[in-house]
Amino acid sequence: MSTPLITPELVALDIEASDRDAATRQLVELLAAAGRVTDAEGFLADVRAREAQMATGMPGGVGLPHARSEHVTVPTLAVGRVPAGVDFGAPDGPATLLFLIAAPASGDGDHLKILASLARRLVHPSFRDSLRSAPDAETVAEIVTREVVPS
Repeated sequence: MSTPLITPELVALDIEASDRDAATRQLVELLAAAGRVTDAEGFLADVRAREAQMATGMPGGVGLPHARSEHVTVPTLAVGRVPAGVDFGAPDGPATLLFLIAAPASGDGDHLKILASLARRLVHPSFRDSLRSAPDAETVAEIVTREVVPS
């Protein structure tokens, strides 16, 4: 991938949101501002449709909203920390870490590679903890790039 999967501009450290839709919207807005999504509302609708099929909450306080969409220009990962947590349907409670995977409609392989690589790291509490305690967006982006980005 010539365009980085994640950059500091795609990280939100202190999301305040009352529900998963509001939290996801804030990450979608980062994607739109970075030029990685051409239509924020259209992409958000695609994410909502995917979320309606099956909740994307994972154990360990993680929300993993994702969608392939015609509104996405390049495979992208946005990360958000939600100190108060929002419900993504995980069995162990609200998500305080969000990972929004955005993939072009034609990018089946990229989407699945990102999802698989991220899921492999998220099972490790040390990975989640390192993101929760990272001091800034640059550090979060660096950790994710080092640990998750397929080489």
